Amino acid sequence: MSAYDDLIAFQRDTEALGQVAGRLSWDQETMMPDGAAPQRAEEFAAMETVLHARRTDARIGEWLASIDEAALDDVGRANTRLIRRSFERNAKVPAELAKKLASASSSAQRKWVEARANEDVAGFLPVLSEMITLKREEAAALAQGGNAYDALLDDYEPHTSSEEVATIFDAMRPRLVALRDKVMGGEQPEPLAHDFDEQKQMRLARKLAKLFGYNMANGRLDKAVHPFSSGSGLDVRVTTRTALRDPFNCIYSTIHEVGHGSYEQNIDSAYLLTPLGQGASLGVHESQSRIYENQLGRSRAFTGYLFGQMKDSFGDFGVADEDTFYKTVNRMNKGFIRTEADEVQYNLHIMLRFDLERDVIAGNLEARDLEEAWNSRFEADFGYGVDKPSNGLLQDVHWSAGLWGYFPTYSLGNVYAGCLNEAMRAALPELDAGLAKGDLKASTGWLKDNLQRHGGLMKPRDLIENASGMVPSEAPLLDYLEGKFGSF
Repeated sequence: MSAYDDLIAFQRDTEALGQVAGRLSWDQETMMPDGAAPQRAEEFAAMETVLHARRTDARIGEWLASIDEAALDDVGRANTRLIRRSFERNAKVPAELAKKLASASSSAQRKWVEARANEDVAGFLPVLSEMITLKREEAAALAQGGNAYDALLDDYEPHTSSEEVATIFDAMRPRLVALRDKVMGGEQPEPLAHDFDEQKQMRLARKLAKLFGYNMANGRLDKAVHPFSSGSGLDVRVTTRTALRDPFNCIYSTIHEVGHGSYEQNIDSAYLLTPLGQGASLGVHESQSRIYENQLGRSRAFTGYLFGQMKDSFGDFGVADEDTFYKTVNRMNKGFIRTEADEVQYNLHIMLRFDLERDVIAGNLEARDLEEAWNSRFEADFGYGVDKPSNGLLQDVHWSAGLWGYFPTYSLGNVYAGCLNEAMRAALPELDAGLAKGDLKASTGWLKDNLQRHGGLMKPRDLIENASGMVPSEAPLLDYLEGKFGSF
């Protein structure tokens, strides 16, 4: 066997163990009994110790040094690039720190669930403070004198800096605020005012998941406090949540996570259990969930179909016609929760988190300061105050899970989705006719062929440019939003 073959064989086992660790995390968020939390933290720590040892194994460096990359094909070079990147990155993080982070994040996630349910910021601050200390230590190890926040961001969106993100955000903010103020100044449809049976919500969610191309033979749809997707290849699981008075929470959480799940399911099977067998980045991943949820799922064409499905599932629920339903689905209103925000205001939530994260990692904010900083910034950005912690600091799982540097990828995903949507609609002039009948095959097929099947073969921005035919820019997203909401 060649050095490349030895490297890939070793990597396949590492990837398989990583999938097992992911399944532990899925179980923790969906089915694990609360009393198991201390043991699960130890299990995570043990698994991370094994994974960190494999990812920093000296043989990887030896194999990489022995490989003649010029003799490899595109797949081989991409695999080598990603393995080298992982090896060099993981080698900078001490094994003991990696173990502590795995254990702390497992414990902190359970504490977050309790604190959120009890509106208990004070009870959550000790574990949040511990996580911040560990993430600063990790960032310093990775940055090696460079920008600490960029070192964390690079884990989720490779080859992107916080300065580049800030430039995009600065270009987006004025147009988003102007559009929000214009639309909010007009008449908005009334929110739904009925109870929606939660079992019926889940039945409709499963139907929609299949409609958007999610393969249930290799997946599951379960409930979680914070919806997420998990896994890759032949085992890809998604979650959603229900609210008695808000079926859109379930419907669009499901479609969003199905976008993530379908991306993983549609990657070329030849890449299974290799570095290419997963999404290119979190921003690219988010582009799939957001285009499924918004440009497809909230389009006028598809909501016409969904209106009929809602009536079949729930009977008369107080909305008169398809046009009113479309406006209700896309209703812009005051709210606190990022995941429930309309398309215009969503990115303003991300900008808030992005700025707070950078201040925390830079040492300008401590855990004890975060609630006040969050609430002050929220009121400045949105014009009203946070009413309770679960609508503010405690609403997201990311910081307790150790996912610092993750938030900017949500808005980058929206930017990428704007580019992809423009290209897809140019390529598929009959797209809306299919959506109106609940036929997603053309749109999801275009995304599979042009982006999803490639997995991690290309760098993130190269992949978006290859799929859309344009250098990624915020302009298509802003044009789409102004065209859609400007007509309300």
